[in-house]
Amino acid sequence: MGTALDSRTDQVVEVLDRLYETYPDSGISLNFSTRLELLVAVILSAQCTDERVNEVTAELFEEYETAADYAAATEDQLAEDIYGITFHNNKAGYLRETGEIIAEEHDGEVPDTMSALTDLSGVGRKTANVVLQHGHDVVEGIVVDTHVQRLTRRLGITDEERPEAIETDLQEIVPEDDWKMLTHLMISHGRATCTAQSPECETCVLADICPSERSDAEVDLASGEAWDA
Repeated sequence: MGTALDSRTDQVVEVLDRLYETYPDSGISLNFSTRLELLVAVILSAQCTDERVNEVTAELFEEYETAADYAAATEDQLAEDIYGITFHNNKAGYLRETGEIIAEEHDGEVPDTMSALTDLSGVGRKTANVVLQHGHDVVEGIVVDTHVQRLTRRLGITDEERPEAIETDLQEIVPEDDWKMLTHLMISHGRATCTAQSPECETCVLADICPSERSDAEVDLASGEAWDA
């Protein structure tokens, strides 16, 4: 059993300190060169690996350069162009509708507010936060993906279950300067060590402060449910 710290804030600060040291190069792993490419990549990444998204977008971004390009395409054509992406048929519809909205209502530019972004097809608060942070350098919230959801609950940082509630809870205890990096650090640790199915507690740099740590590496997997934009 891990050693409890005095407060959740102490827990967060200690976790961040250790993860910053362990993953000094942590950052976004999606490939993009424009705000539109970022938006498209994040929409495609829901329940799909970043590696697979990068493979598909390498060709996609050569064919579709503007929002109008997506708006002009048929859903069938877009579905074919993103084949291999999870739920490619649904996401083809998202891309076409989002392209249409951006082209017609935002002069072809990806909007820079949470409300405008979440009005786009296939875009929820998680996706909007990513686009704001990495496309507009605006940190309005904390991106809560499956790794953040799983790790913050396992570490005893939050008892909330839904991503929206987790984000609100984290904003009260995580230093604002760390909101952006917290997600990347949690993702790095979630991929390398604190995986959903077989967490490597015996080698984890957070084991002694993790209330879910077990000598047999059996941790509560109930918090590993997927959540998408």
